[in-house]
Amino acid sequence: MVTDYDSPRKIDDAGQEGYADTLTRRPDLASAAIDVDETELAESLELPGADLSGEELAVRVIPPQPDEFTCSRCFLVRHRSQRVSELSGQQICLECAA
Repeated sequence: MVTDYDSPRKIDDAGQEGYADTLTRRPDLASAAIDVDETELAESLELPGADLSGEELAVRVIPPQPDEFTCSRCFLVRHRSQRVSELSGQQICLECAA
């Protein structure tokens, strides 16, 4: 079936609704109640200074690689290509030397 998209469309007035009809049928979004369990919400919040002594932290620590160094100013582990030089025995990265 070939459709000519440039030709005017036929409008069926019987099936058309007016703008005012659409507004009256639309549900009021402001009155929609959201079911929120306040206790569940409160349990998920972490407060600063909360007692976390019973919590366990599982982190895999990777030892320093032979091609890495730790900057003595910013204490970030960097690749050796980012090392500027050793100033008085301290290794400095490019960003800290700038």
